[in-house]
Amino acid sequence: MANSAQARKRARQAIKQRSHNMSLRSSLRTAIKKVQKAIVAGDKTAAKAVFSESMSTIDSIADKKIIHKNKAARHKSRLSAAIKAL
Repeated sequence: MANSAQARKRARQAIKQRSHNMSLRSSLRTAIKKVQKAIVAGDKTAAKAVFSESMSTIDSIADKKIIHKNKAARHKSRLSAAIKAL
């Protein structure tokens, strides 16, 4: 365990930040699943609407460096391609 006051505080902060990051990562997964669900349903207009909402979520999480920007771009690209294939 941490010996100095500074190290104890950093340990507390790390726990808090980790839970916040996990929450954001969970919202990212939910946004991706919503788009995939709309794609499976076969409704192109609904899928486009959900995709446009999810894009802002994906971008904001990448900007906060919760995930890498290339991973965000890969998700957006694959979802977009799946919508175009409908």
